[in-house]
Amino acid sequence: MNTQDTIGPMMTKIGEQARAAAVSLASAPSDAKRDALLHAADTMWANRADIIAANKKDLAFGAEKGLSPAMMDRLMLDEARVQGMVDGLRAVAMQDDPVGAEIDSWTRPNGLHIRRVRTPIGVIGVIYESRPNVTADAGALCLKSGNAVILRGGSESLHSATAIHAAMVEGLQAARLPEAAIQLVPTRDRAAVTAMLQATDHIDVIVPRGGKGLVGLVQKEARVPVFAHLEGICHVYVDGSADPEKARDVLINAKTRRTGICGSAETVLIAKDFVAKHGLTLLSDMIAKGVEVRADDSLSFDGKTAAEPTDFGKEFLDMIIAAKEVADVNEAIAHIRTFGSNHTDAIIAEDDAVADQFFAQLDSAILMRNASTQFADGGEFGMGAEIGIATGKLHARGPVGATQLTSFKYLVTGDGTIRP
Repeated sequence: MNTQDTIGPMMTKIGEQARAAAVSLASAPSDAKRDALLHAADTMWANRADIIAANKKDLAFGAEKGLSPAMMDRLMLDEARVQGMVDGLRAVAMQDDPVGAEIDSWTRPNGLHIRRVRTPIGVIGVIYESRPNVTADAGALCLKSGNAVILRGGSESLHSATAIHAAMVEGLQAARLPEAAIQLVPTRDRAAVTAMLQATDHIDVIVPRGGKGLVGLVQKEARVPVFAHLEGICHVYVDGSADPEKARDVLINAKTRRTGICGSAETVLIAKDFVAKHGLTLLSDMIAKGVEVRADDSLSFDGKTAAEPTDFGKEFLDMIIAAKEVADVNEAIAHIRTFGSNHTDAIIAEDDAVADQFFAQLDSAILMRNASTQFADGGEFGMGAEIGIATGKLHARGPVGATQLTSFKYLVTGDGTIRP
């Protein structure tokens, strides 16, 4: 039988079930959504050994596929990471329900009272690679915001995602919410991805989580609207006014804490004045931590690797960073505008005027001062979790939490009011 003969009907059924669940969720009580997530968290923790065992199967599959160390790190689950998922579920559960929240209100001279309130988007499709925790994060955020979700995880994370999804379904059952509110596509077949991208009758928005290849494919082929996050080409600019200890600590953390996440720093730009005052121990310290520093001709130091032109604007997702000396903040801004991805960029500076200029003249979704780019995360922003970091300019930008997964509608009240 042709793959499309089986995948097509399966995806249509999943889509129809999600659409029906979305209608129910739009008016679901806040307490029910909270209870579902808390029960899912308890179930996930109770079943952590089964989840980790399933993950070992995925790690073996990933090793056979030849996944890079960074991708294997994204894929790996241990007890601490399961605890992180559990904590995320509980945090989202206890947040205020965004559905129905009033954004604005006003009364017109004719007596009409107008309110703008948050409403669910409907059905969210999430396509992701490697990171099985997205199953819990996306499921939780979509449920909290009153949306049904269709999850299509990467082929390498199928066992882990299935075990995590089972805990989410138990939460839905306990709260008497439709099980189809959180569905996991049960196949590695890429035809399921194509079906989701074309499912305009069943899916309202697609959220891709993965590398450039996946996100580029989604943007190219999707007929459904997309919340895009193409790459995390994060820069750290070290200004002449920077405190050298802060610069060292922030830069090492930004690069080395976890190299395989989108908030990992990929390029460091160092002001000429900083080099004149403090030398290049900043880079030497990074090399001592095991980082390969690819620097252009503007910088000369022991242990340097000569940079290729393509190293600037590259997402390494590895213990590699590109480095360049710049004249000042103006040149740094120009470089980031040319090579950045509008994800997250940071400045290390004590000069308020320079920092203000950096914030004003760059339009990345997240801009930071004297802080590691690794904080580019919905959990660290107090959202409990995130469904992704959106780098586009429409609807949602930066970490996409429950509130960002809502649209709005206008509620207009009159008293027999007619228009002349």
